[in-house]
Amino acid sequence: MTLLPFPTFLDEIKEKGFRRAIYEGIDETVERISAGMNITDIREALRGEKPTRRPNPRLTPHADGFFLHIRPSYYNADVTGIYPTFRLGWLSTYFVILETITGIFLMIWYTPSPDVAYENMLAILGNVPLGQLMRDLHRLGAELMVMVVSLHMVRTWITGSYKKPRQFTFFTGVILLTLTGFLSFTGYLLPWDQLALWAVTIGASMTGAIPPEIVGSAVDLLFRGGPQIAENGLLRFYLLHVLALPALLFVFLSVHYYKVIIHGLSLPPQQEEIGEDTAKRVPLDKRVYFIPDVLTTEMMWLGLTTLILTVMSIWFFHAPLENHADPQVTPLGTTAPWYFLWIQGALKLGNVVFWGVIFPGIVLGFLAVWPYIDVAPSRRYAHRRLGISIILIITALSSVLSYMGLAEFGVRTSADQEILHGLSHPPAHNHVGIVRTIPFEQLVPGFYSTQQIEAEMAGLSAAVTLSEKNVALTETMIMDTALGDIVTVAGYITTHFPLEAALFSPTPADADELHAVLERFYEEIHHQIDFLDDGWGGLLITETQPNLRRIDLLIFWNEVQLNEIGDAMMVDGENIPIFMPMMDEEGEIIGEMRSARLVDEHIFIHRNSAYFD
Repeated sequence: MTLLPFPTFLDEIKEKGFRRAIYEGIDETVERISAGMNITDIREALRGEKPTRRPNPRLTPHADGFFLHIRPSYYNADVTGIYPTFRLGWLSTYFVILETITGIFLMIWYTPSPDVAYENMLAILGNVPLGQLMRDLHRLGAELMVMVVSLHMVRTWITGSYKKPRQFTFFTGVILLTLTGFLSFTGYLLPWDQLALWAVTIGASMTGAIPPEIVGSAVDLLFRGGPQIAENGLLRFYLLHVLALPALLFVFLSVHYYKVIIHGLSLPPQQEEIGEDTAKRVPLDKRVYFIPDVLTTEMMWLGLTTLILTVMSIWFFHAPLENHADPQVTPLGTTAPWYFLWIQGALKLGNVVFWGVIFPGIVLGFLAVWPYIDVAPSRRYAHRRLGISIILIITALSSVLSYMGLAEFGVRTSADQEILHGLSHPPAHNHVGIVRTIPFEQLVPGFYSTQQIEAEMAGLSAAVTLSEKNVALTETMIMDTALGDIVTVAGYITTHFPLEAALFSPTPADADELHAVLERFYEEIHHQIDFLDDGWGGLLITETQPNLRRIDLLIFWNEVQLNEIGDAMMVDGENIPIFMPMMDEEGEIIGEMRSARLVDEHIFIHRNSAYFD
């Protein structure tokens, strides 16, 4: 007999035996944790069997439990399938949890400082166990979260689930959509590479357009932390991303979820009488209990979604990481993140203040107040042609504006720069310039010309053709802007590039990838021949250090000189001179007025830093 005022575990063993005492102890612990369900109840639920105890123990966790009190104990069978919710609300919540878990993992290895942020990213990718997988999951989850939340809002609009009494629920959903976009946007900068810096710079520049000018300047300075995004800007984006915005997100997510539970999941429009809301009145024959049916279904979706994301992150998707951020070098084709492309496209229509600030505010404001404008009682599709037409127009408009936001739309880059950047650009969006994919062993020092490809296509001898072109190099004149002298192309090349003699040579017989890049170079110039008259390209490969090659890409073409004629033309209040090619009396372009042009770009390839196409 124990001296304590309550029986001890040893007393239980003496009275009931070891096995029974252990089992009852575990059973009691499980029932306390689950707030009412013992081992037998859980086993019956997972097997899909009816409960043997009365009252139904599966309802107790919803009343007494810590976690399940926010979930209804039963649902209407009409909302447990894919339609009408398409599980988009559940997926949105799933991505919030996924981003939180993966984000905490990445925070351990990250320091918000321009001096070490990029090195931290390299360490996460190369030295941290499962680091690349966590980063890929985090980035993929962020992209999909924006997409799913947007689709969730569209689905709610189409099914009329924003109508009374759910107007405020939809309003909080618009706030959550905005917070989701800004969360992804602020995280865009943290890798501190070229893609991150310039994409965020474009987005942040719109804050300066907020009227009046003094407010816009102050907000822009507060946002960037300085004249340009640097140490202060990176720290502010980090704090917004991991502290301020998540706090707001969880607050409004809680309010949104609370309102969903209070009003219930809206039924398909055709399942209710017009003007009625019967989501909370579930007939007995249509009740689907959370335990076990809905719970096990959500467990299945959890496992399936996680599996899909993991497979995509391992084999199909990798978060891009470009070169280290350089505020002095603006890459070609820089755009804002895809979910802000519609704003960037709108900016190409005109005034920055209206299209960059006022227009997005009008769109989001309209979405937020629409439930209070559309007071018609019916949710039937046939009775809501105006509302459905509006969301279809908004979707089409955002798609068109997003297309306009692409770098290719409305922005013309010189043909030579497009070709050079396309061939040599650093890793971006899982692609690299084809020049970077040449195996190091095939980077044989020498000067290779696209005119070799032209000769091969014409069935001529490459060696003979290149010999003739070598002679032409010593005769063709070009302006050396650095020296201010007229020199030969061969002299210019030997002066400005680390090559002993500016002589073309055929590509080595075993350098298939090098030859393929030269073919691609020729095709790119040939496609732009209207802008690059008599154009040809060259690959100049030199060894600057052991195991280090420098590749210079050169494009040579003839440019027709223009001369001013007649009176100037008035454009936007300015006198713009009118130019045309220099012509003779018969209207023919004077050949002597063609000037030789040469542009170049170089990259370095190390033996141990090869890229793969």
